[in-house]
Amino acid sequence: MKRLAWLSASLILAVYLLAIMLGLRTRDLSWVSGSKAPVLQSMWTPPPRGTIPPDHTGDLIRFGEQIFNDTRLYVPAHARAAVSCSDCHAAGGIQPFASPVVGLPALFPMYNQRAGHVISLKDRIQECFVRSENGTPLNYEGPEMNAIVAYINWLSQPRPNEQRFIGRGLVSLPSLAPDPVHGESIYASQCAGCHGAHGEGLPPQFPPLWGPSAFNDGAGMNGIPKMAAFVQHNMPQNRMGILSAQDAYDVAAFIHQQPRPAFNKAYAHF
Repeated sequence: MKRLAWLSASLILAVYLLAIMLGLRTRDLSWVSGSKAPVLQSMWTPPPRGTIPPDHTGDLIRFGEQIFNDTRLYVPAHARAAVSCSDCHAAGGIQPFASPVVGLPALFPMYNQRAGHVISLKDRIQECFVRSENGTPLNYEGPEMNAIVAYINWLSQPRPNEQRFIGRGLVSLPSLAPDPVHGESIYASQCAGCHGAHGEGLPPQFPPLWGPSAFNDGAGMNGIPKMAAFVQHNMPQNRMGILSAQDAYDVAAFIHQQPRPAFNKAYAHF
């Protein structure tokens, strides 16, 4: 009798420990998918709000932040897409491995392979407007452009007593052959809840991924490898890291097949 009770207790303990182990692994499903998910970086914090100066520069920084987080609302004449800067440069431009803008000013001017020439930071911002925003260029010296640059400069100010920013660009994924059919099922189960069954999104919280209000076919996110790298590390927002690299390639390929606006080639120099 005592032996039976001991065996029952041992079985219960084993089941309990297994449940704990499974719970701890819910953010890394590589043991199911066969592909190891990246280690998620902790969120970097922006400078304190008190560092925004109480002058015209401060007004520009605040305006730039508004444009960044709800682009079509604040710059409707230049943004036809219902996409905000922060949809691709997540968390207001500070999320690691989500194309963050922290530190960008120091990298320019730089050679841009797509444009085929050296570009400035303002040129790079124009690129976003004519491609990801499916819009038109800003006035180089206008208040909107100066506001966005002021906001990026504020995020990028030196902070010697803070941790170093980690997470430039996107994560590196292997080159994989995508399966858009499987991607459709991934989209239905993991993406449609926020971005809609037909990719229509719920702007400004969740951008459209295809259709007339989405980014155009000249945008970086229209490329399967780039979208896969963004998705694999950053999506779904409330369960970051659950998709394998293959899942991310597959869902990016499915989205890539959907209709979207055509890039205006008059802006090909951006």
